[in-house]
Amino acid sequence: MHRLGILREVAGHGSFNRAATALRLTPSAVSQQIAALERTLGTPVVERSTRGVTLTEPGRLLVEAAEAIAAELSDAQERIDRLAAGRAQLTIASFASGGRPLLPPALERFVADHPSVELTILEREPEDSLPLLRQGRADLALAYHFDGPAPARPGDRSGMDWRPLRDDPFRVVVPRAHRLADRAAVHLAELAGERWVLGCLKTVDLLRHYTELAGFELRVSCSATDYFFAQSLVTAGVGVALIPQIALLRSPDLVAIPLEAPSPSRFIGIATSRRHRGESQQYVDILVKLLTTA
Repeated sequence: MHRLGILREVAGHGSFNRAATALRLTPSAVSQQIAALERTLGTPVVERSTRGVTLTEPGRLLVEAAEAIAAELSDAQERIDRLAAGRAQLTIASFASGGRPLLPPALERFVADHPSVELTILEREPEDSLPLLRQGRADLALAYHFDGPAPARPGDRSGMDWRPLRDDPFRVVVPRAHRLADRAAVHLAELAGERWVLGCLKTVDLLRHYTELAGFELRVSCSATDYFFAQSLVTAGVGVALIPQIALLRSPDLVAIPLEAPSPSRFIGIATSRRHRGESQQYVDILVKLLTTA
């Protein structure tokens, strides 16, 4: 297990030196442990070069197994801690722009019916909430993904189940006085030359991909981390914004315009662990039902 942990760090950092810094070991010690692991397996697990190290196919398989083992151990410790606490607990991880409208109605009903359950809500983006779920540190994650496959699929090795909740298409938000404000829909190409206010750093690549398809280069006025702040900047005339429908502000000074295809969207869903979580599992199932029927 110790050597598997070192291999995970090497894989994550891409070099012995950076892994050694994270582990508070010398690069030589890390290299020796990886070499010992390779002797035990009888096959190389990394490929060494002047640019760092990359995993071999056996190495990738071993890191997948190491991740699964680490998640199982973390989950077991979490469940032991909950048993020791002697009270039913439920931890929910959610991204802010979706949790704001979706969680409160479901939680209001849940708290009314199960007042003895101790709730913990963690504000986390999917890149943080899904690992928490796999590690057993969260029972349920309200998350999203952009174009492409969902974070989990039946039969994969993610250790999670994914339930689609709703599509969340992006809208172009412009000031009320904007030249396109009275349009029922616009093509992204009509916004060539505009400056953009980003409400989420992760939408940079997404928007850049679609602006390239539309034939123009993305020009950014502000890269914010809050959709509501971004919309306030649109009101001030700083630029236009791409905002998911669920995060739109109701403001007389702003207009949200649908985009003609091809148009970006994000897809909101509920992630749960495939491991049975004892007493807390019934509360997870109840909350999932409340969220999906709201």
